Amino acid sequence: MVDSISSSSNSMRVGGLASGIDTDSLVEQLMNAEKQKLYKMQQEQTKLTWQQDSYREVNTSLKSFDDMLTNMKLSTTYNQKTTTSSSSAVTATADSSASNGSYSIEVTQVATAAINVSTERVGGESFNPDEPLGEQFTVSFTTYDQNGKEIAYNKTFNATDSLNTILKDITNSNAGVRASYDTQTGKVVMEKKYTGDLNKENPEMDFGANNAFFTDFLKMGTETGGQNAKIKYNGVLDVETSKNSYTLGGVTFNFVEETSGPVRISVNNDVDAAYNKIKEFVDKYNEIIEDVNGRLDEKVYRDYPPLTDDQKKEMSEDEIKLWEEKAKSGMLKGDSVLQNSLFSMRNAWYSNVATGGEYTQLAQIGITTSNDYLENGKLVIDETQLKNALRENPDGVYKLFSNSAEGESQGILQRLEKTIDSTMDNIYKKAGKSTYTNDQFTIGKRLDDVQKRIDDFQDYLTQTEDRYWRQFSAMEQAISQMNQQSAYLTSSFGG
Repeated sequence: MVDSISSSSNSMRVGGLASGIDTDSLVEQLMNAEKQKLYKMQQEQTKLTWQQDSYREVNTSLKSFDDMLTNMKLSTTYNQKTTTSSSSAVTATADSSASNGSYSIEVTQVATAAINVSTERVGGESFNPDEPLGEQFTVSFTTYDQNGKEIAYNKTFNATDSLNTILKDITNSNAGVRASYDTQTGKVVMEKKYTGDLNKENPEMDFGANNAFFTDFLKMGTETGGQNAKIKYNGVLDVETSKNSYTLGGVTFNFVEETSGPVRISVNNDVDAAYNKIKEFVDKYNEIIEDVNGRLDEKVYRDYPPLTDDQKKEMSEDEIKLWEEKAKSGMLKGDSVLQNSLFSMRNAWYSNVATGGEYTQLAQIGITTSNDYLENGKLVIDETQLKNALRENPDGVYKLFSNSAEGESQGILQRLEKTIDSTMDNIYKKAGKSTYTNDQFTIGKRLDDVQKRIDDFQDYLTQTEDRYWRQFSAMEQAISQMNQQSAYLTSSFGG
């Protein structure tokens, strides 16, 4: 005789005492048959989640590509400039408005900042700039900003404050002065953060004649005033500036040191930088084409449904991995949203753009479709032809890509942007995004519906199991009564 005991939320279940039947095993077998419907619902739920993840992966790639469009729409992407200098004494940078050509810069004087230094060691040989000064100081002086406007500094410090505390406060203030203590010489250095002769008639850092902190304690000396930079531009224009840089015609010249004669600066189109930006953009597009086409053509393995937890327990990790690779395959096979998106993107690239200029289609600048049909419309760049176009007519390349007009004159990037935004919106409607609730997108609603059916079915399973146990318990009770009657009769007749 086999006794079987299992737990229930309502009562203790005891089976097989009278009949000798393994009730637990029998109920388990009956319930396993019932649970097949539950497993199918759970598999449906898993496949919907996988499909949702696949859609969102595509949207992540499209969002990255869409972000690149922002920079690609800037004219500076196609008309970047590079500069070279005949001497390290003068360097230069140029923006997209700068004209190509050669410039001459002669530096007769570089700009310097005003500076003042203590005439002797502060506080004696044993002075520690981090220890309290032991007396109260009111620190007051005036200085000037880059535009020559006067700035006043005035602050009272306690006896518990140290010299370094005061100097740090001056440095961090809006006075535009760096103040520091040199431990080797024991002197204080105060210098303007800005170069140039900002106050031609008086010191740029005026401490006042009777300032105990600067004159008596720090023993500041005579200021060495700042000076302006002096240059001659293209052998004709004399320029004086407070900074060691000067911008003219989109070119910023930086002065490192005085020169012994004119320095030649050359400005040209930075063809390599523009080419690399376009190539990076095209490569990203080709990645998306490959990824989306791969998902659309991916084989569906109908004999590999998602595994249940019980099935996973009987398999190794490698077996589970291989199984799920096939089970996840084909989640977006033949998807109409993605197919339409690919078609629209190809149209955006290949359609003519009525720019009114030299370039109206990609092939004219060396960008064509791959001849290999297996590439599914990937773009191929002729490096020489594209670089020549960028060198000779960067504005024409820019208009082809990013003409802001509407209709047939609309640039390739604007057309792509519309397609990508529309595709992403359609995917959001299908698969949502992390900030959405399930009731905001199609798959989410289906997941909620499946979950409700699972919950309802689990309630049904609980009721069904309870019913089986009640039936077997009733059978056991009947058999027990019959056994008792049989024993009674046997005992009576045998007696």
